[in-house]
Amino acid sequence: MTQTVRGKTPRNPSTPVAVIGAGLGGLSAAIHLRLRGYDVTVFEGQERPGGRSNRVIQRGFVFDTGPTLLNYPWVFEELFAAAGKRLEDYVQLLPVDPSVSYQWPDGAQLELSSQYDRLLDQLEALEPGVGKGLARYFKDAQAKYALAFNKLVTCNADNPLAWLGRLTPREMLRSGVWRSLYGELGRYFKSPRIREAFGSYGMYLGGSPFDLPGIFTILAYGELAHGLWLPKGGVYGLVEGMVKLAEDLGVSIQCNAPVRAIRVLDGAVRGLELSDGSREDWRVVVSNVDALTTDMQLVDDPAFREAAQRRSERVTMTPCVYTYYWGVRRPLNDIGHHTIFLPSDYRGAFDDLFKNKRLPTGLPFYTSVASATDPDLAPRGGATLFVLVPAPLLGAANGNPAALDPGSIREQVIARLNQHGVDLTSKDIVTETVYTPRDWRDRFGLYRGSAFGAAHTLFQMGPWRLPNYAKTISGLYYVGASTTPGTGMPMVVLGGGMTAERIAERSK
Repeated sequence: MTQTVRGKTPRNPSTPVAVIGAGLGGLSAAIHLRLRGYDVTVFEGQERPGGRSNRVIQRGFVFDTGPTLLNYPWVFEELFAAAGKRLEDYVQLLPVDPSVSYQWPDGAQLELSSQYDRLLDQLEALEPGVGKGLARYFKDAQAKYALAFNKLVTCNADNPLAWLGRLTPREMLRSGVWRSLYGELGRYFKSPRIREAFGSYGMYLGGSPFDLPGIFTILAYGELAHGLWLPKGGVYGLVEGMVKLAEDLGVSIQCNAPVRAIRVLDGAVRGLELSDGSREDWRVVVSNVDALTTDMQLVDDPAFREAAQRRSERVTMTPCVYTYYWGVRRPLNDIGHHTIFLPSDYRGAFDDLFKNKRLPTGLPFYTSVASATDPDLAPRGGATLFVLVPAPLLGAANGNPAALDPGSIREQVIARLNQHGVDLTSKDIVTETVYTPRDWRDRFGLYRGSAFGAAHTLFQMGPWRLPNYAKTISGLYYVGASTTPGTGMPMVVLGGGMTAERIAERSK
């Protein structure tokens, strides 16, 4: 049975557009398309919108399934402002500060904060006299950040020379793309611990900080400069706000409506086939399902699928993840909202994951206790604990298969938490949900279970990234983590606007 989230009926509908998937990228694309006058219908296969930014509710404990914090709030403010609305009228943002805590096995720790003096004190404990380096880092990362978002990130570029030509030679040198992320951080910080903390973002970009481009120093900067936030009700509160905005604009969102196939004839989109066998005519389709999954499983064209299979073998993907959603019977006062547990052998962990294709020794992982910021997410006296453990892609794992057993990983996580003074036992966990890489693949269409889409290697950025339109099928477009501009909540929301722009340009 199809459930419909109804918006206002458009008065002057123009070219109808179907969006497959109501993830953040799909919702953003639907909103931007509606603002351009298109009549938009979103088909969502799950019971509720959100895609991987979904929700698990058990016995009064409420969990976000995917992203656990909101960064770059200006991206979401601009989305609502484009519709003449205010973000704060739809979504309440709660500040999270300190934002992230890093923990090492030997007891060393570091807390990041958007309060500069507090951040400086934390860094000084690891590297006395770091003040000048921190100031230089902020100045340089601020310039890189402006450069990236003003000239590169939101540019629908197909020609690498034209894309790079948007930068002056001085800006090209400043970008740091010719150095590694870890090497670039070494220009400002001597402490390996500081570089490890700021470089740990590489895990979720699908590469090692020893290999990823130096421009990604902007990731830590962006969170420090703009803060980290939790929408009231969890990240799903943002999804609800975007759904409400889409409703207000006249977008129709149909849940429990999985798409079986994108029908193609003579190199052009002709419509959709739903899982119940019904067919609908469409000439423009935007897929918020992972781009490679779309091409290899949804497009009803054998030759196109075969070409997509060959193309997929050249695409580097971000890792899989095991995610645990634990309802804990008591408060967790000995751990902050967001904590990243790093291993002793930092470089070795990245080599294990990306080169040796095995679960990293030392098991790096991160946790989120969202109820520490929004107590309404847990019953009185309880706490929510989300755990994310990176793992090799499905079909690529080497080593002992038993190492990838969810129960074994669970026990390692609890042991590491205990090592850091978090008094947690299995008896404290009163509810548990686990998503394995296969669950992520099967529930949300993630190619090979890749949690964050295509990786952000140098030649998978900008015009080298999977494009947001099909080059050989007219009327087929993409939005989401694997296509341009990239992975993460802000990127896929920006991507929705870029896809809408691409459709408008190609429809002229």
